[in-house]
Amino acid sequence: MDKITVKNLKIFAYHGVNPEEKENGQSFYIDLDYYLNLERACHSDDLDDTVSYARVVKLINRVFTAESFDLIEKAAQTVADAVLSEFEAIERVDVTVKKPEAPVKADFEYMAVSISRSRV
Repeated sequence: MDKITVKNLKIFAYHGVNPEEKENGQSFYIDLDYYLNLERACHSDDLDDTVSYARVVKLINRVFTAESFDLIEKAAQTVADAVLSEFEAIERVDVTVKKPEAPVKADFEYMAVSISRSRV
């Protein structure tokens, strides 16, 4: 299986348990790997033989900001579900949602959730 990667996609959204997170929002960073057979695209050099990362990014932006979730786990699942639903050629998706401004009194780079989802 071949892989296409979207790394550190920055999206401003209103996810979090605390009221100030839902009111003020914050930046999140999303890493997404999606797996599909790219053999045809490798030979044809035709965009129709792959799943355009531009289309995937547009979908991620739309679904990640459409609702406000308490948990980044739910936000990651929403992204995974949307990608698998929208693009039949994609067999598996790995999603990491990073929250660098998590309201935790500690010195850290970010908190994150990573999930993998496949077609049944």
